[in-house]
Amino acid sequence: DKTARVWNRSTGELINTLEGHTAGVLAVAVAPDGETIVTGSRDKTARVWHRSTGELINTLEGHTNQVTSVAVAPDGETIVTGSSDKTARVWNRSTG
Repeated sequence: DKTARVWNRSTGELINTLEGHTAGVLAVAVAPDGETIVTGSRDKTARVWHRSTGELINTLEGHTNQVTSVAVAPDGETIVTGSSDKTARVWNRSTG
């Protein structure tokens, strides 16, 4: 449905629905701060979100095929994405 949902693991309550991708979400990672979420999608983008507000922080564009994996480095600023275009890219959370 082109979204990612954030749930409270203790209560099962829905915290947020992250909307903005134009195709299905294939990958999700949570940054060490617990407040930043990265999603990868069939729409060839990765998106960076604020967990509690659902605010879109950044859209990472550059892959030519679906983004199948995402990871956030321990510094919380470096994001790595992998794609069906046979590339991996390294991004800055804020600047892309």
